[in-house]
Amino acid sequence: MVNTSKRTLDVTLFGQKYFSPLIQAPIGVQSIFNAEGEKGLAEVCSRLSIPYVLSTAGSNTIEEVASASNDGLRWFQLYWPSDDDITISLLRRARQSKFSVLVVTLDTWSAGWRPLDLDQGYLPLLNGIGTQIGFSDPVFRQKFKQMHKKEVEQDIPLASREWVKLILSDSPQPWERLSFLKKHWDGPIVAKGIQHPEDAKKAVQVGFDGIIVSNHGGRQLDGAVGSLTMLPSILDAVGTGTPVLFDSGLRTGADILKALCLGAHAVLIGRPTIYGYAAAGKDGAEEVIMGLLADLDRSMSMTGITGFGESHRSAIMPRPS
Repeated sequence: MVNTSKRTLDVTLFGQKYFSPLIQAPIGVQSIFNAEGEKGLAEVCSRLSIPYVLSTAGSNTIEEVASASNDGLRWFQLYWPSDDDITISLLRRARQSKFSVLVVTLDTWSAGWRPLDLDQGYLPLLNGIGTQIGFSDPVFRQKFKQMHKKEVEQDIPLASREWVKLILSDSPQPWERLSFLKKHWDGPIVAKGIQHPEDAKKAVQVGFDGIIVSNHGGRQLDGAVGSLTMLPSILDAVGTGTPVLFDSGLRTGADILKALCLGAHAVLIGRPTIYGYAAAGKDGAEEVIMGLLADLDRSMSMTGITGFGESHRSAIMPRPS
């Protein structure tokens, strides 16, 4: 008997209103799925008013993706380089290209053990695929030339190894180093890869503006706990003052609604859009996103929810006796 004839999908994050709670998750090396790479998917997200998160492991440059996105909403995901000069350069380029939110991945200081990739010899970054943000960076290029007396293009395998050593250095930055990022980034900074309440509280304590609960789509630590399992306890730990976003495992609009009812402020979609992009290019990616939005809207109606201010845990979890 609840009147759900008028529904709204909008959410507010970091003081800005967004059309829906969907955000395109950062996924590297998108040229292996479609020849247009990150540019094509960024264009689709712009058309549909979905924020696009560009991975540091992009197969297009920061500037190319910004141009394809036009006036669309875009965030930049940072694999934090071990060289501060290069980090500053990446942040400067992202801000100049009007990326508004910085997403710092905390769970990938080194790549996980991936037997299938090893068996197949699947190492695109070491073959110069997904390294275009680094190869186009003036500071990286200058330092590479000073060290090796040659341009990046003259030795792609060597340049690839040097870039990967910088962004997957196996040397985590300590919490206190967030102050360095804040010095060089004047927008919101979000911690991605949080899976434990104590880490979530620490992230808020040191000054992160938001948290993304994520196990990296299950591609890092084999057997890691599911992110949805940890979402409620992380939300309870940080309270209501910090936006908590959810990533990893979402496949349907109903999945999205469950995460929002548990308390997430927004969600990141990864594999579904990439599957559509790989299968049918930009049209395929657009169909997937539109399908997710339609499914979410219909699921809200059937659950008696007209807006996400009404999405509470009681909608999907029994009350304790």
